[in-house]
Amino acid sequence: MVRLAIIGVAVGCLASLNASTLQRLSLNDMVLKSTMIVRGKVQPGTSAALRGALIYTHYQLSVTTTYKGTPAGQTVDVAVPGGRLNGLLQPVAGAPTLTSGQDYVLFLWTSKSGLTQVIGLSQGLFSVTTNAQGQAMVSRGAANATILNASGNVVPDSSMQMPLSQLVSTIQSVLSGASGAGSSGQ
Repeated sequence: MVRLAIIGVAVGCLASLNASTLQRLSLNDMVLKSTMIVRGKVQPGTSAALRGALIYTHYQLSVTTTYKGTPAGQTVDVAVPGGRLNGLLQPVAGAPTLTSGQDYVLFLWTSKSGLTQVIGLSQGLFSVTTNAQGQAMVSRGAANATILNASGNVVPDSSMQMPLSQLVSTIQSVLSGASGAGSSGQ
């Protein structure tokens, strides 16, 4: 009977992870709140680990450019909540999925325990591609989770796309203390 109760509580906790609620972060917020902003490519292979009651999928990112902070080496271990471990699937709404070989700009946050995550879940992950004119572009889709503004009201999330040079300029402006830099409404 006790075993059934424990299983019921565990299933209830895991089911609640599907309904993530995120605070909307502007580009300026992400620049200021990130401990590290880097560009890099995801290396092949992932691993999963249990931390408390949460499964985290770990990706290795080969850093090519650093915009803020100092990576400990040429690679960064990025932990994303959710994943598959020992046959158990734990989805987390709003959590990004990184693709091996893909070029990204990531806004990262490292906790006191040393776990490095994408800030704002999928809000802090930008794919880097090249447009028809040969210009590097960054983009991210709208988050697939409930987004709240600073007042606690539900707001829609929207996708973002801009030239990489504009993103870098915004990062530099915000870090140098320029007011009104970038897309504060994004």
